Amino acid sequence: MAEVLVYVDHVDGAVRKPTLELLTLARRVGDPVAVHLGPGAEEAAKVLGEHGAVKVLAADAPEFGDYLVVPKVDALQAAYEAVSPAAVLVPSSAEGKEIAARLAVRIGSGIITDAVDLEAGDEGPVATQSVFAASFTTKSRVTKGTPVITVKPNSASPEAAPAAGAVEQLAVSFGEQATGTKVVSRTPRESTGRPELTEAAIVVSGGRGVNGAENFPVIEGLADSLGAAVGASRAAVDAGWYPHSSQVGQTGKSVSPQLYIAAGISGAIQHRAGMQTSKTIVAINKDAEAPIFDLVDYGVVGDLFEVVPQLTEEVKTRKG
Repeated sequence: MAEVLVYVDHVDGAVRKPTLELLTLARRVGDPVAVHLGPGAEEAAKVLGEHGAVKVLAADAPEFGDYLVVPKVDALQAAYEAVSPAAVLVPSSAEGKEIAARLAVRIGSGIITDAVDLEAGDEGPVATQSVFAASFTTKSRVTKGTPVITVKPNSASPEAAPAAGAVEQLAVSFGEQATGTKVVSRTPRESTGRPELTEAAIVVSGGRGVNGAENFPVIEGLADSLGAAVGASRAAVDAGWYPHSSQVGQTGKSVSPQLYIAAGISGAIQHRAGMQTSKTIVAINKDAEAPIFDLVDYGVVGDLFEVVPQLTEEVKTRKG
């Protein structure tokens, strides 16, 4: 069976959930070969092997941390040349899409971004995308070279499939451009204790109807009761009520959780573009004519300051 390269997204060796999803999808079209760059490959290999990686190509060098994406592209290209895979899968983060795009240019291949599903086809992997603000679903395949595909988080449920996961060292030669942009400092983002927005299974978002930064704790309370991430519409972010890093929408982050709760969000097309692929959508809005109600699975017409606290208390009660 052909091999499929899977780029590993990790934090100091702790493998992030989107990578496990990629391994699950990769098994549909071939044998997953994980590419782990940076420290912690031996520990990561245990998890990667449990989820289907037949082997782990590992490389560690200061360039991966000291510079931007080019060293990682050099390494992924080295893995591509060593394996000659049927496809290359990369998590659909901002960095992941840049790595994928640079690799596709280097190897002369087509690229598909933000896939939400993957299946085997007679002429290569077929990717499903949600396009035009999720108004259409398309199926596409790359017709030139080796498909390079980025996949949105929460597109698949990670499934265990024990495999060897043997670690092999990957020889990487860095090009001249690898050290062109140096990272001079890093400031860790203050942790809220909540899940990462793009990876969360549940997202609770607030919009213009929250009516001020001082009222966002109402949204946060519901999110915390559900173990969810907190999102915000562009209107709320532009007003300074919540950080830009939490913006959901076309100019913010795209999310695809199992459950998306929109409170006080009218449902402008810009916001819909970032959340319409959510599996179940619930809206709370006092305007019965709000566009958000056109796409929801469940809608509550009411004042969020009355509905959300009651919902939060009900969730806490059911949790015991």
